[in-house]
Amino acid sequence: MGEIARGGCCPPMDLFRSEPMQLIQLIIPIESAHLTVSYLGDLGLLQFKDLNSEKSPFQRTYAAQIKRCGEMARKLRFFKEQMFKAGVSPKCSTTQFDANTDDLEIKLTEIESELTEMNANGEKLQRSYNELLEYKLVLQKAGDFFHSAQSRAIEQQREYESRQLSGESMETPLLQDQELPGDSSKPVKLGFLAGLVPREKSMAFERILFRATRGNVFLRQTSVEDPVTDPVSGEKTEKNVFVVFYAGEKVKAKILKICDAFGANRYPFAEELVKQAQMISEVSGKLSELKATIDAGLSHRVNLLENIGTQFEQWNLLARKEKSIYHTLNMLSLDVTKKCLVAEGWSPVFAIKQVQDALHRAAIDSNSQVSAILQVLHTRELPPTYFRTNKVTSSFQGIIDSYGVAKYQEANPTVFTVVTFPFLFAVMFGDWGHGICLLLAALYFIIREKKLSSQKLDDITEMTFGGRYVIFLMSLFSIYTGLIYNEFFSLPFELFGPSAYECRDLSCSEATTIGLIKVRRTYPFGVDPVWHGSRSELPFLNSLKMKMSILLGVAQMNLGIVMSYCNAKFFRNNVNVWFQFIPQVIFLNSLFGYLALLIIVKWCTGSQADLYHVMIYMFLSPTDDLGENQLFAGQKNLQLTLLLLAVVAVPWMLLPKPFILKKQHEARHGDESYAPLPNTEESLQVESNHDSHGHEEFEFSEIFVHQLIHTIEFVLGAVSNTASYLRLWALSLAHSELSTVFYEKVLLMAWGYNNWIILIVGLIVFIFATVGVLLVMETLSAFLHALRLHWVEYQNKFYEGDGYKFHPFSFTLLDEEEEIL
Repeated sequence: MGEIARGGCCPPMDLFRSEPMQLIQLIIPIESAHLTVSYLGDLGLLQFKDLNSEKSPFQRTYAAQIKRCGEMARKLRFFKEQMFKAGVSPKCSTTQFDANTDDLEIKLTEIESELTEMNANGEKLQRSYNELLEYKLVLQKAGDFFHSAQSRAIEQQREYESRQLSGESMETPLLQDQELPGDSSKPVKLGFLAGLVPREKSMAFERILFRATRGNVFLRQTSVEDPVTDPVSGEKTEKNVFVVFYAGEKVKAKILKICDAFGANRYPFAEELVKQAQMISEVSGKLSELKATIDAGLSHRVNLLENIGTQFEQWNLLARKEKSIYHTLNMLSLDVTKKCLVAEGWSPVFAIKQVQDALHRAAIDSNSQVSAILQVLHTRELPPTYFRTNKVTSSFQGIIDSYGVAKYQEANPTVFTVVTFPFLFAVMFGDWGHGICLLLAALYFIIREKKLSSQKLDDITEMTFGGRYVIFLMSLFSIYTGLIYNEFFSLPFELFGPSAYECRDLSCSEATTIGLIKVRRTYPFGVDPVWHGSRSELPFLNSLKMKMSILLGVAQMNLGIVMSYCNAKFFRNNVNVWFQFIPQVIFLNSLFGYLALLIIVKWCTGSQADLYHVMIYMFLSPTDDLGENQLFAGQKNLQLTLLLLAVVAVPWMLLPKPFILKKQHEARHGDESYAPLPNTEESLQVESNHDSHGHEEFEFSEIFVHQLIHTIEFVLGAVSNTASYLRLWALSLAHSELSTVFYEKVLLMAWGYNNWIILIVGLIVFIFATVGVLLVMETLSAFLHALRLHWVEYQNKFYEGDGYKFHPFSFTLLDEEEEIL
């Protein structure tokens, strides 16, 4: 598909019109297909079409390779999780990994097996270590029970023997018999179980034991000071050591079930103190050996993970590239001979030579006997839109693309938005003190852009960093408009010389009533500083900002209509030139263009005419004399002429266009017999012309209703859009008043108390209010209103935005959020 001939008044620019695109077909030999797609991914200037859209992912040619890449992705995810747990971060390696996919797959499998085995052994050793640690605690704590019990038994035995010798037992023989442990002829053997139970379950554990055994057990518990790592769960848990004494095997079975239900870990325990000491010594020795073994295993595991980390990014990149290559290969059509693949895709015209070079290099490097074949296809399909941008213009292009992607070679608003967007923002944000604060923030991101671009940022910081050049231009324009308004944190300065006005007397008592007198030449740049705080401040600044808003709005809306003319001339759509562009210019400028002219004339002549009165009675009483509201000779006749043109422009937009389109359709498709095929340029024009509704049918009523809606929308929009530009005045005034309130009601009020503490508190409140409200909220508010003025009031005059973006297959554009990891 050839490039459309450029026409009209607009000069060719890379950013003004999207790059000319061509649909190309590639016939690639099987043996060089992988390397060819890889080289095209490095080039990043070809958008492949899916020629197998009717097939499911499992029916495509390279489904097995995709599965292999998915398996490598799983292994790399596993490595990343292990490195994260071990506190090891991936590092950039200077050594290149030159292995292919098969070698990488084998290497990843070997490393996964080794790491899995190390993890399993480490878990077993750690569990054994935790069990031995609990066992040691049981031996120590439960041993204290038996030691104290034995000490008490020895004391009781001695006391009993002493009573026997003194004859006290003769006085209370029955009581003595009851206190004896039992009949020596029938001794009762008590069993016991020892272990640990979670402290939070200890009370319930004790109650259940008592109820299940009807009180026929004796339980002793003591708490462990530090949390214990549970061998089963591996979590730190506060536990109690317990010893349960029981009699009978049935009671023992109940106790075992209760211990299992409460997650109580049981350990063997000897009653003799000598054996207990021996077991503690043995357990301590095993703990030391296990600790050394675990430390050695952890050290080896960390070394392995660090080796993985040095090559992880290269493995990750290779795996992602392989997956993207096979995804692309699955979009290609397999020839019936199964010896070549057929690909179709969009490429910019300037990149065709580079694509051919990539195909040639792939054939040589793959030792293919046949090189890939490239041929240009002719199609009536609308191409994708591609603009070559840099790091400055890409942010502004993103603002436009958020509204809608430009149709193929439609006039791009970004060219003018680079200037108009920050300027309209600055009109609302005009304060050179606040502008300097924004400038410092933008310079911080610009100076550190290399470092910050390689880091993962949070959402707000990433959004601010992405728009750093937008903020930079907004701050420069804000400084400029702030100098015009003569506002520095709401304070005026005599930066360009002394004020042209002075008070009438030394006391300056009449400054806010009668006014000031002019004693020297007009202030050379911006608003005279003496007007801030005088009675003439609000009328003058209001009038200046309001009228300036109207002038800017009319100028930008006219620019939008001129852009629609550029589109019509470029696509050779004379119908839109004569029956859309011309009546729109006439209607808009007959009313609001005339209002802008009156504003300029009033500024130049110093007239006291009431422009509101002039515009209202231009419609209500167009033949009446203007009287004192006349600004120039012949104004009445000019108003009558403009009003007549505005009335004529409405049916001019509405009626002729549908009839002319119908006539063109009948002339083009009246003869349904043989006709020559249209060339590529004509085909694209037909597709690009949205006023044409197909070749088979032409619904005149539908076209007429569409044109009626378009006419009503423009007529009403001309009024509402002009009024909408008054937001420039409103937000500018609001920003200035907020800044004045913070200065006078916070900073000056704190200064008036003559107290350092109050002054410091007031200064802190002033700083936070300035940053939070004026530098954050007001910046966001002005940004959103500038965005609305461009999207609605400006772009709706010419911008359709119904295209689709050029998404080439490129390794540099692999989305980090969709990476295989």
